[in-house]
Amino acid sequence: MIQRRTALGASLGLVILIAGLGALPRATTAQSSAVDLRNVVTGEKLDLSDVLPEGKDTPGVKQFLATGHNPYITDASCLKKGEQTFLAACSGCHGHIGEGKIGPGLADNYWTYPQNTTDAGLFSTVFGGANGQMGPHNESLTLDDMLQVTAWVRHLYTGPVKDAEWLNDEQKKKYTPYKLGETFPDDPPGMCAKSGKS
Repeated sequence: MIQRRTALGASLGLVILIAGLGALPRATTAQSSAVDLRNVVTGEKLDLSDVLPEGKDTPGVKQFLATGHNPYITDASCLKKGEQTFLAACSGCHGHIGEGKIGPGLADNYWTYPQNTTDAGLFSTVFGGANGQMGPHNESLTLDDMLQVTAWVRHLYTGPVKDAEWLNDEQKKKYTPYKLGETFPDDPPGMCAKSGKS
């Protein structure tokens, strides 16, 4: 009887230990990106291995992970989809046009986290979360969704073009601040078009 209780106790202890190990934070694995993507609060490398399976191998995601630049920034097909995702997932805290509510405004040239002036920094904030109510979106949005929504955030920008570090020189020449009520065709051509063709 004593041996049976000891064996039962040891088995129960092993189950508790295994369950406890599962509750520990996962160690980050080697990142599948040439870009150094880090959590904006802790500085830890982001683990890109555990993401939603769809939307992780698109040409836009591959280009971003190789260069750190969001290829969707001025692509109307991606901006339209980014706007829809922003309204569903972000506007409750950041406002419908990035004016700020519970979360900070996103349309001006002040960034709570200075690294958000880069595409890699803003993507990292959406992917891994930040302080306050900004939770990580890596389990609710695909990598492609994150690029589309960050492109929309950039599109909402109304600050000085000189402070828009995410724009290249050619994009800065064509920059016009966001205007409320701006619309896009239902299915504009581009990288995010339904047909998948540019």
